[in-house]
Amino acid sequence: MSLVVEPAPVVTVEAPVETWRRWLGPVTFAVFGLVDILVLGLYSHHGDATFAFSQPFAKVTVPNLRLPAAETCYACGALTLVLAAVRAFVPTGVLRRRVMIAVVVFLFIVALLCWSDAGNGTSFNVVNLLQGTLNTSIPIMLGALTGVICSRSGVVNIGIEGQLLLGAFVAAMVTSGTHSLWLGLVCGALAGCLVGALLAAFAIGYAVDQIILGVVLNTLVLGLTGYLYDQLMVPNANTLNSPATFSAYKIPLLGDIPILGPVLFDSTIFLYITYLALAAVQVGLFSTRWGLRTRAIGEHPVAADTVGISVLALRYRNVIMAGVLAGIGGAYLTIGSVGAFAKGMSSGEGYIALAAMIFGRYTPFGAVGAALLFGFTTQLQSILSSLGVPISSNLLLMTPYIVTIIVVAGLVGKVRAPKAEGVPYIKS
Repeated sequence: MSLVVEPAPVVTVEAPVETWRRWLGPVTFAVFGLVDILVLGLYSHHGDATFAFSQPFAKVTVPNLRLPAAETCYACGALTLVLAAVRAFVPTGVLRRRVMIAVVVFLFIVALLCWSDAGNGTSFNVVNLLQGTLNTSIPIMLGALTGVICSRSGVVNIGIEGQLLLGAFVAAMVTSGTHSLWLGLVCGALAGCLVGALLAAFAIGYAVDQIILGVVLNTLVLGLTGYLYDQLMVPNANTLNSPATFSAYKIPLLGDIPILGPVLFDSTIFLYITYLALAAVQVGLFSTRWGLRTRAIGEHPVAADTVGISVLALRYRNVIMAGVLAGIGGAYLTIGSVGAFAKGMSSGEGYIALAAMIFGRYTPFGAVGAALLFGFTTQLQSILSSLGVPISSNLLLMTPYIVTIIVVAGLVGKVRAPKAEGVPYIKS
């Protein structure tokens, strides 16, 4: 008689969650709700807040929305407190928790805007806010896509800041000297490739620590552009630092769609390039042989090398190629917006792009979505400053960087980077 021994059932035991982590979300929600009620609601001016959803002279207009400021703040706070209670006592999945975070943030923004615009004679134009968000986010989005390609290839690109800054400098100088916007755009993209080539040469070829190398490249570009700005641009401002800028191009029919048309389809060529870059990186990484090989060398370069993939050559190509996007993002800073170069004008947007990449979990759509969040905070602080809210201007200017710290430290959670990211590959 044979005995059949059945395997013991596998019991999955979930790791206990610390009490403070369990209550972190509900307490945070409650704080936002109390701020909505006790600060924004109680100290709101008398009157209504008016929101406009159409620009002047638009072909199709949307009626303005008038909300009682104080009452709206109270309602937003009450709904936030309800969500805090649900978050505390009702089990929720990851997706629901993220949706709840988005709703809480949205309610807080609505309350903040009502508090800011209460009693003002002019309406708050939502279209301008969204349009400014997209335009402000362009260099961050392109920088984040650059970081996604490099990280997926196994290279940490801290030098995005330098790529943006050198792209802005070269684009301004070339456009001023040649009076050709397109040539300036191409040269700005090549400047990003140049920094990428330096990063690739030292990080891949000589196995230099990639974090330290990126910081050194940023410092090098900052010093080089500052020196050339003083020596060349300042004495010859009319000929070397007075570039023209790209005009907005409105796509027929699509640009006339209410609310979304002016935001998505009435902008400069840089926004349309960003659309194409996002689609290309998303499809390329997850639907092409190049993307499969790129992800392979970022996860397990030894296995990729075993099946015949040239790990070092592909990393070189990807890092240099990704510099095109960062260089275009830098060119936007000069020939896409302000029309002049200034020292350090990238203002840390390369580092914010890295934070957006991490927050977006190393995916193109996630990175772009996070970049839009940071762009939104930048545009919002600019509009709040113009409304004359009783908040220190220095504090408002800190808003995008504070959001970056909060998001990366508290909201992003555990993110799994590519296993070989930052690890030099030395072929045996």
